[in-house]
Amino acid sequence: MKRVPLVLILLVLVAAVFLKDPSFAPGGGPSGAIVPGPAPTLSRDSLPAPVPTVAVETITLDHDQDGDGILDLADIVQGARAYVETRPQYKNAYYAGGYPPPGEGVCTDVVWQALQAAGYDLKAMVDKDIRENLRAYPRVAGKPDPNIDFRRVKNLHVFLKRHATALTLEVKPGDAENLKAWQGGDIVVFGPPVDHIAIVSDRRRPDGVPLLLHNAGPYAEEADRLLTWPSPLIGHHRFPKLP
Repeated sequence: MKRVPLVLILLVLVAAVFLKDPSFAPGGGPSGAIVPGPAPTLSRDSLPAPVPTVAVETITLDHDQDGDGILDLADIVQGARAYVETRPQYKNAYYAGGYPPPGEGVCTDVVWQALQAAGYDLKAMVDKDIRENLRAYPRVAGKPDPNIDFRRVKNLHVFLKRHATALTLEVKPGDAENLKAWQGGDIVVFGPPVDHIAIVSDRRRPDGVPLLLHNAGPYAEEADRLLTWPSPLIGHHRFPKLP
């Protein structure tokens, strides 16, 4: 009579145990691995909470510089967006006459383009204010240059402090009362180490924080940068300053 190998006998015994109780199998039952059964259901409480949508009141300036039937703040936003959507490439250069050619520019070009759409000649206003108040503009260093002065962030910050309404620098995501102070068409300035200027958009994140219309390279864009710019916010202005 042939003898059955011991290994074969052991395999048969192990198989019998697994068939009787599958929880002893690798990855079975109490060990925490997958056991056949109905899929678990997620209750409403177990799902991640959605980001709330904050309704922020719109404030307008009762002023229409160019008489086109669109109030200034809305005109400024529309002008900034129209310019940004042309996707000008970021290029920092000096231009005779002051204005860069189509398709290129820097952050300050978004601002004069936006104000121009509302009926304001930012270059003319800045040049005039520098001539008449030279000491107020330290960046000029006593030597006005109309080819570039209106395209410098520091000069625009001085101009806005003199001729626009200064507003809060505090941004509270989700706080409708605070965010009401942040309206499309406002102008924001960031200080060193990365000087920057941008137009506040009328579009907002779900928590109410507005986007920015700006050019920081490689191209102009409308983006969520108010709270993520790598420099402190030093100016928040609404132009023009009305009596």
